[in-house]
Amino acid sequence: MQMRRTTTPRSTRLTAVGIALALVAAACGGSDDDAATPTTAPATEDTAAPGTAAPTTAPSDDPAPGGTVTVYIGRQYGIEPVFEAFTEATGIEVRFTSGGDPELRERLIAEGENTPADVVLTADAANIELSAQAGVLAPIESEALTAAIPAELRSPDDLWFSLSRRARVVIYSTERVTEPPTTYAAVGDPQWAGRVCLRPSTHPYTQSLVASIIAAEGEERATEIVSSWVANDPLYINSDTDIYKAVASGECDIAIANTYYLGRLQTEDPAFPVAISWPEQDGRGAHVNVSAAGVTANAPNPDAAKLLIEWLATDGQEQFAAANFEYPADPTTPVNELVATWGEFTADLGVVLRLGELNPAAVEVLSVAGYE
Repeated sequence: MQMRRTTTPRSTRLTAVGIALALVAAACGGSDDDAATPTTAPATEDTAAPGTAAPTTAPSDDPAPGGTVTVYIGRQYGIEPVFEAFTEATGIEVRFTSGGDPELRERLIAEGENTPADVVLTADAANIELSAQAGVLAPIESEALTAAIPAELRSPDDLWFSLSRRARVVIYSTERVTEPPTTYAAVGDPQWAGRVCLRPSTHPYTQSLVASIIAAEGEERATEIVSSWVANDPLYINSDTDIYKAVASGECDIAIANTYYLGRLQTEDPAFPVAISWPEQDGRGAHVNVSAAGVTANAPNPDAAKLLIEWLATDGQEQFAAANFEYPADPTTPVNELVATWGEFTADLGVVLRLGELNPAAVEVLSVAGYE
């Protein structure tokens, strides 16, 4: 499926194991972490919060369930304190198994009626929609969720609901760049030849970005844009954190990366010399992806699953988004103070529901363009 150049002047920063796995990785592989291999097998955390606090009023009007809720999760950064807060609020313990979104989806399919999972929480809109298409999600009837989450950020069939948003943007060195690209197409301008860092084609963030370009500009134009990136001889790095660091150190001057990694780095170093250039602000807006959740079709504890998702979208919404320096899915929820310093921007929300549908076309465009 992937077309790879046999010789390039610049290197691709992947471990030997990562390269081997990247060649066989399935479309939409990976999760939100910085692991070099996007198809790492799930690791069972079995991290149950103690749940000693008395239950409080739940977001749903239904009677509060008890026991334990089990989550299969592709988004991992900072999630433990969030689940602990849910337990303190409801008395329901949370256990979770983390891993790549596709592996967890295949696990749900294989387990069928015997799955222990009540909730699946993905780091990518395409992957949650692929779970819906695979029949492993059940509709959620919830006034709390439909009131909190805008229609463009939830399944039309109520099979999944977004819980946070992050933008995939152009980033640049504040020390060496004064006029960064302001569109995704401009990353392919010849002036940036040998000065660009990109994430490999096997990662879902790359695929969903290209899917959004296809939605906005058509497959032919998207192929031209991606081909121009390739012509600039990018340095492929399979870690957004490392991409930011490469821009800071001078290995590249511009890149495309997710916003929330900047939050992590600025927390460690407020003077970190990389900034955001919000793309497509005169048009459709910057590409936005989501973390989203649904109740599994064979959930052992569907009431607790529903309550967890409701809580994450309401009472726990600010904490869930802030834990990973993301934007809340509920537009009325306050944004983390550090995230707010990046400024306001126009987001391309209209395509979120189509990222799963357009994923095969995105993979094809990347292949035709020779994007590694």
